[in-house]
Amino acid sequence: MNSKKSALGKGLSALLENSSTDITTNNSSTNQQLLSNISRIPLNQIETNPFQPRTHFKKEALIELSQSIKEHGIIQPITVRKIGNNRFQIISGERRFKASEIAGLNEIPVYIRLADDQSMLEMAIIENVQRSDLNAIEIGLSYKRLIDECDISQNELSNRIGKNRSTIANFIRILKLPEEIQIGVRDNLITMGHARALLSFDNEKEMLKAYQEILKNKLSVRNTEKLGAIKKAKTPIALSRFEKRMQSELALNFESNVKINKGNKGNGKIVIPFKNDNDLNRILELLDNQ
Repeated sequence: MNSKKSALGKGLSALLENSSTDITTNNSSTNQQLLSNISRIPLNQIETNPFQPRTHFKKEALIELSQSIKEHGIIQPITVRKIGNNRFQIISGERRFKASEIAGLNEIPVYIRLADDQSMLEMAIIENVQRSDLNAIEIGLSYKRLIDECDISQNELSNRIGKNRSTIANFIRILKLPEEIQIGVRDNLITMGHARALLSFDNEKEMLKAYQEILKNKLSVRNTEKLGAIKKAKTPIALSRFEKRMQSELALNFESNVKINKGNKGNGKIVIPFKNDNDLNRILELLDNQ
């Protein structure tokens, strides 16, 4: 646990130290002052971050936060970067920014950071992914965007943010779920565990059917996994041409509708149906003479 926090902190620190500048002055002492001090900036000079991982803000929670801001002010300043004369862009803290707008504030306290677009995206991901209120879909979208736009592998991302590669892969995989199910994950109707279990189903129709069953019967993750296993067990495996020919030859030989049923692991059984006791004895004699 501590190692992950350390890795995250180190990654953010490295990004801040190595990022290029958007500040319009070359005066290093001025830049250092901007980095270390809290400034107060009018809200109309601040714009939202296009790289913001969080895409869904609950209205009730924003109103509740705005009431707290009216009463106590902003305890934790938001972090911005300067993008021009009297123009700033949010790196992290968009929720506090939106709540401040609702509260009717004219200006808010900010930290000013120096960052180019790629470093800004990385900082936004690193700062926001640590927050417990970021849902699994937003995390998955964040990881995918960072990989796609910064042209890094899952292993490189794992090293940068201190998360296991398998964890990153699982968050990205749930983006393959149908949109209805992704909304269910976002709105906490199902858990990340449910989402992973639903990925085991063969197609979108089966996923949606299982999703509705989870909601209707309040299935646990384990029961959802069992549902997927039962479904797979019932789904016949397609036979090869050779196997189909063997099946036809056996049917002719035993004068019965012989079936070859294959399992997921290459196992299976040959089924020779019979109509009555006489038919069974006939088949047994044929087997005995093979």
